[in-house]
Amino acid sequence: MKFTTLALLVGSATAFAPSTSSKKTSSLAAFTIDNIPGALAPMGIFDPLGFAEKADEATLKRYREAEVTHGRVAMLATVGFLVGEKVEGSSFLFDSQITGPAISHLAQVPVGFWLILTSFIGAAELQRAKTGFVEPENVPVDKAGLLREEYYPGDIGFDPLGLKPTDGEELMEMQTKELQNGRLAMLAAAGFIAQELVDGKGILEHLNA
Repeated sequence: MKFTTLALLVGSATAFAPSTSSKKTSSLAAFTIDNIPGALAPMGIFDPLGFAEKADEATLKRYREAEVTHGRVAMLATVGFLVGEKVEGSSFLFDSQITGPAISHLAQVPVGFWLILTSFIGAAELQRAKTGFVEPENVPVDKAGLLREEYYPGDIGFDPLGLKPTDGEELMEMQTKELQNGRLAMLAAAGFIAQELVDGKGILEHLNA
């Protein structure tokens, strides 16, 4: 479990890394279905409905921005599910009063925590919007959610540990790892939620049964 958590966090942290001020590597020169990270043999790009194939570069970048963002949230959620249930009833937070399956935890926290959480999420999303998206007044009506031309999806400039590779191939490999971890985490989080809604039991309770 410790190694899994570490892998998720490392993958997530590196993809937040800032863009380098020097010239871009060849792997980042264009953003097309033929060279974007996230494809692994033998499957390649999994796009059964043809969304990516039909998309222009701006739309494809927006799709990838949505995928990587949801993947990061899902990785945090997956870890949060397991950690929250592991320490329930014994944590120093909230007088150890938070119990039950993870999907019920937020409903048990005080209002003050909700205010802090909402403010933190709002600030993070505002910063992401300022970094990656064109101001609404400068966006054509038919191009809602337009990303900045120089912005690379997911690269919001957060790399406190300096983990972002400078080599183009290494960077693409790391981005692919993050995407794969994020995709797995989205499936895992959805499964966690569905399972706890079905029988009201925590995930760790199921694993330990």
